[in-house]
Amino acid sequence: MTTQTFNWVDQEFLRDPYPRYRELRERDPIHFNDARGSWILLRYNDMVDVLRNDDLFSAERGPQVEGAPKSMLSSDPPTHTRLRTLVNKAFTARTVRNLTDRIHEIVDGLIAEIADRGEMEAITDFAYPIPITVIAEMLGVPARDRDFFRDHSQKIAVALGPIEDMDVAMQAMDGRNHLVEYFNELIPKRREDPDEDLITALLQAQEAGDFLSHGELIVMLLLLLVAGHETTVNLIGNGLLALLRNPDQLERLRTEEAIGRSAIEELLRYDSPVTMTGRLAKQDVEIGGFKVKKGQSVSTILAAANRDPEQFPDPDRLDLTRDPCNHLSFSAGIHYCLGAQLARLEGQIALSTLVRRFPNMKLASDDLVWRPAPILRGLEALPVTF
Repeated sequence: MTTQTFNWVDQEFLRDPYPRYRELRERDPIHFNDARGSWILLRYNDMVDVLRNDDLFSAERGPQVEGAPKSMLSSDPPTHTRLRTLVNKAFTARTVRNLTDRIHEIVDGLIAEIADRGEMEAITDFAYPIPITVIAEMLGVPARDRDFFRDHSQKIAVALGPIEDMDVAMQAMDGRNHLVEYFNELIPKRREDPDEDLITALLQAQEAGDFLSHGELIVMLLLLLVAGHETTVNLIGNGLLALLRNPDQLERLRTEEAIGRSAIEELLRYDSPVTMTGRLAKQDVEIGGFKVKKGQSVSTILAAANRDPEQFPDPDRLDLTRDPCNHLSFSAGIHYCLGAQLARLEGQIALSTLVRRFPNMKLASDDLVWRPAPILRGLEALPVTF
């Protein structure tokens, strides 16, 4: 069956895509979309079956250029295994835990700057500075260059997924070129003068005599920058909006310190910062009774899976103590998000601290605009008063 699914960048759809997801999940949960050239999956269990089966489904969906360095995000074993093993040595759980105090410092500093205003634009003033500061410091990027990183990574993020506007595609290429040029200058400096940063750690990462090539390192840094920054901005922004629209849950987060961890999982589920991911069928395969041919694309709508009532009772209700909360916002299988723990930590500290510091925070306007990005879901702006 062929179904016209939705306009991925239409503001009416972006404002609240979940009723449309629900309608399709009930009526047409597996279908082929001509406009996207892909099978669309909207049920949780179907997506888990695909994302966890790298024998039947490939992450290598784009054009494969011979000899070009591959991204960990869009590669299969053994390339994916090799890249992930190397970067894991520089991105350990201890590294993330050691950032806790620094994230608290960043959040407290931002709150001190806005405390006397009585209002702020929460994306620019709060959500953006936290992850860009953290990832820039991890990479060893000077503070003066962080706006440069933010501006160019935004260009790339908006262009992820289906693109019809060539201007958006050209801006993304411009952003990528500027970042590549920056890293091309920084990497040789770190080779000659190592520092206690992620670039140095990646340069020194080794597994059985294997290192990242210069091209692989560039691709890895671009991935860490965009994924480690843009998604967390959306987690904080989407999470704050959900709390402001559900004041009973905001009050629980403000007064019940013990629910911080479960709260961030529920906010990730309720309005995922990553809408979808995809795979390519390696051979003819059946999904939910439908025959998918070898080479066909399969799009897993993670945001729809996170509202599947078969997995999450009363899925459209925000419940910060929901347990279990096995959402797919960080995907599943071997491509489960490398930075998941860091995103959780940043989101939990940012939102818990903010609602406790400003207990009377309210939306300044309901007329919100969502960024026209099909994959990374986030607000252009979020004005609030407190």
